[in-house]
Amino acid sequence: MSELKIYRDDTPGVVARHTTDAAEMADLLAPINVRFERWDAPVVPAKDASADDILATYRPYLDGLMGQTGAGSADVIRLNAATPNKGALRDKFLSEHTHSEDEVRFFVHGSGHFVLHVGGAIYDVLCTQGDLISVPEGIAHWFDAGEDPDVVALRVFTDTTGWIAHYTGDDVATRFPVT
Repeated sequence: MSELKIYRDDTPGVVARHTTDAAEMADLLAPINVRFERWDAPVVPAKDASADDILATYRPYLDGLMGQTGAGSADVIRLNAATPNKGALRDKFLSEHTHSEDEVRFFVHGSGHFVLHVGGAIYDVLCTQGDLISVPEGIAHWFDAGEDPDVVALRVFTDTTGWIAHYTGDDVATRFPVT
């Protein structure tokens, strides 16, 4: 189940707001220009489906989304027990960073936390199967799928070279571990 926890960035462990309602989550994230929505696909591909099959399943959604965002490419990312260097990859995602384009993800299977650091607040967004999140360029954030990830997600890029992070150097992610 999707979930949003909001904290003040100076009070780790004290949840100021909590919801599992997708519509409320979207409303709470809208003021910081984060797009959150649920996609109800008529068919969900198998977890081990090929990237091409997953992209084809969600093509109608992707075409609309890419047209809205001006995105140039989409791909499929899998994080699981078999992912090479999963610990180093997790560390890379756990460091607070920004991007020079929106970070758009759709969760086909599994879950992960996008944690946003905006205006003195921490927004911990647990995304699960069927969730779309779009984090605007320049918003400081990190991602955690846990020590034993099991995620299949669509990634949408404007810059066709893919994921490029600009690390902030702030250790805030260490003060706000996801639960």
